[in-house]
Amino acid sequence: MINVDATLPKEAFVIPHHYYDDVESVLIPHGLILNRIEKVAQDIANDAQGPLVACCVLKGASVFYADLMNALRKAQTPDRKSIPFSYEFMKVKSYENDKSTGNVQISLSEDELKSYKGKHLLIVEDIVDTGRTMVALLERLKQYEPASVKVVSMLVKRTPESNGYVPDYFGFSVPDYFVVGYGLDYNEYFREMEHICIISDVGKVKYAV
Repeated sequence: MINVDATLPKEAFVIPHHYYDDVESVLIPHGLILNRIEKVAQDIANDAQGPLVACCVLKGASVFYADLMNALRKAQTPDRKSIPFSYEFMKVKSYENDKSTGNVQISLSEDELKSYKGKHLLIVEDIVDTGRTMVALLERLKQYEPASVKVVSMLVKRTPESNGYVPDYFGFSVPDYFVVGYGLDYNEYFREMEHICIISDVGKVKYAV
């Protein structure tokens, strides 16, 4: 586990010009993210019980998912074997502006859910905040009798609103800021930034709905 507390000045990094005033500082640089993903992928490979169905939670986890799958492709089990895995995608939404609403919307077809029976699922998420979204998703998935369900999240937020849920694997533990970039959005903005940044008050006002 890596706890991230210190922020870095945005002046030291390349930030898209149209977002420059909308972020306060850089929390996790892109290079550190990629290096950490390699270690997380190896941890997953070490624990794998068989072929994985890697389920990306859209849209926030899409960037993390792509890099994690590339790393998992290169990772090996303790007996030096590669891990077979297949791709799956689902939409889960619970945010409006900078708050988790608690109203979890999950887009999964009945056929997709039934196909998970007896399989080893790896749920790939961008951030675990309150934990309510993930708990709701796991409760639904377990109704369809997968062989196992594990969760990997890029970030876990240290927030007093947490229900105590902690994923099986995660990249970084971060303070209770609203973070954007590297797939993380604020009302669909900021996803394309490479670094994980803290949104500024200017950005919150500009892109509020």
